[in-house]
Amino acid sequence: MSLGEFQIIQRFFALGNDDPDVLLDIGDDAAVVQPSGPLALVTDTLVEGVHFSSQTAADVVGYRTLAVNLSDLAAMGAQPRWCTLALTIPDSNEGWLEGFTSGFFRLAKIYGVSLVGGDLTRGTLSTTLHLIGAVGDGAFLTRGGGQVGDDIYVTGSLGDAAAGLVLIDDGVADESDAHRALAERFSRPLPRIAAGRALVGLASAAIDVSDGLLADLGHLCKSSGCGAVIDVENLPFSVEMLALFPPQTAQAYALNGGDDYELCFTAPAEKADEVKAVLGVAETTVHRIGELVAGEGVESRRDGAPFNQTDTGHQHF
Repeated sequence: MSLGEFQIIQRFFALGNDDPDVLLDIGDDAAVVQPSGPLALVTDTLVEGVHFSSQTAADVVGYRTLAVNLSDLAAMGAQPRWCTLALTIPDSNEGWLEGFTSGFFRLAKIYGVSLVGGDLTRGTLSTTLHLIGAVGDGAFLTRGGGQVGDDIYVTGSLGDAAAGLVLIDDGVADESDAHRALAERFSRPLPRIAAGRALVGLASAAIDVSDGLLADLGHLCKSSGCGAVIDVENLPFSVEMLALFPPQTAQAYALNGGDDYELCFTAPAEKADEVKAVLGVAETTVHRIGELVAGEGVESRRDGAPFNQTDTGHQHF
């Protein structure tokens, strides 16, 4: 006999928490939390057939449901606290639910996120997460603070997720350690919460790289009222990327691929040493890739000359 709605909630989601600021969680008409200051709120929806395929493992769906929202909070410099989950599933497949909650709660534990409520219904598989973070004394990052002359940075490496998705779609994700590493970067991205927190008060603007560097940097530029020039020879690539793909393909994935969930941010040029120092403490690599300029839009250069990427990389949607 299949499980009913309340049986699913009690068995898989009502696990309790030890957060003293949660006054009432799963099991009532609403959750009650006790914030001590300003909050950042984000929401994201993942839909089968749009954001992931029907073949995607349940634990990956659970992990990414939380990870993509955590990345938004990272770009704001916020500390994750609480979330609510609206889950639509076609049936009460216990194996799938075990996998989903395994991936979800594993990541929630790492970042101290308490699931305090939500909704469960039958239908086409989709997940919607509402995530709440604290911004301490009200200091946080936005897309809109960049100034002409600021340096542009990215954390980590770029293009890995787009390359990993290609390997997954081609059925070759397990061929070597390098293949598996890139596939893992797509399936289980690492939200840069510590980096975002470290950059509060230092970065002038920030955004997470979810739709591709060019697109997301373009959003930052529009909000900041600036243009940008980036030097593609300074784009950071992983050793796995360079082992499996030629430089031109790596550049295409880095510029347009998306799903990396790294941070792209700006800071005054005189803060370069401080940027490296605080991100070193946060155990996050960082690379300067360009600068904000007067005007609008993003211009790419290679060795000082205009560079137009003709290969747009893998399209996710």
